[in-house]
Amino acid sequence: MHTVLDLPGGTFLGAGVNTIVLFFEKGVPTRKIWYYQLNLDRNLGKTNPLNENDLAEFVELQKTKADSANSWTVKIADINEETFDLSVKNPNAKKEAPLREPKEILDEMKNLDKESADILKSIKGLI
Repeated sequence: MHTVLDLPGGTFLGAGVNTIVLFFEKGVPTRKIWYYQLNLDRNLGKTNPLNENDLAEFVELQKTKADSANSWTVKIADINEETFDLSVKNPNAKKEAPLREPKEILDEMKNLDKESADILKSIKGLI
């Protein structure tokens, strides 16, 4: 195996889940695996299928197995031999901001409401 291609949900009609395509080369041992995660700015479906242009970057980068924001390489020695977990975990993905506590959100809303009220009061004073 030399490549793992992660396709978004909706790639195949009715699947509704992500599709993973594994690439093998007969007779060649796996030393490292190149991952590519296809990220599209649209939902796929019957009226909006995956097309050649969607895969253009993948096809170009796969020639040299270059790293990018959507691709990375994992050495076979770095894969857990007990689980052989090949899950797609993009190390280049942006980290999402941690969720805030409801009390913190409510306190911020209260402060913003007070700020808005003060601004409105100032504007009314000018009229």
